[in-house]
Amino acid sequence: MSGTVKARNVGVPGVQVPEKACNDVDCPYHGSLSVRGKILEGTLISVKMRKTATILHEYTLYVKKYERYERRRKKIHAHLPPCLNVNVGDKVIVGECRPLAKTVSFVVLGKFSPTS
Repeated sequence: MSGTVKARNVGVPGVQVPEKACNDVDCPYHGSLSVRGKILEGTLISVKMRKTATILHEYTLYVKKYERYERRRKKIHAHLPPCLNVNVGDKVIVGECRPLAKTVSFVVLGKFSPTS
C-alpha cells in the first residue's frame, strides 16, 4: 500500500485527483480546505509568489444598451498546492474557498481538460 495516495474528492466533475502527495494544510486533496462557491477556468500566468499563482480569467458580459457582448478579463490570485504539476501557460480550473490571505480566496484544482 506504499504506492497509493489517500486523497479526498473535491466534488468538481472533470478534475483528476493528483498522484503526488503533499502535506499542505491548505490543499483541497490532502489537507482540510473545502471548495465551495464559484468554479472558474483560466490561464496560469505567474507563479512568482510562494504557494500562490496568478490566473487570468477571460469572460464575456452582455451590454443591454448596445445589445452586444464585450470581452472582459480579471486576474485572480489562487493558492497552488505543491502536489499539482502545472506550469505557466496551462489552462487550469480554480475553485472558491475561504479567504487564505488578503487577496487569495481561490485554490487551483488542476489542469483544464475539456470533456469529450
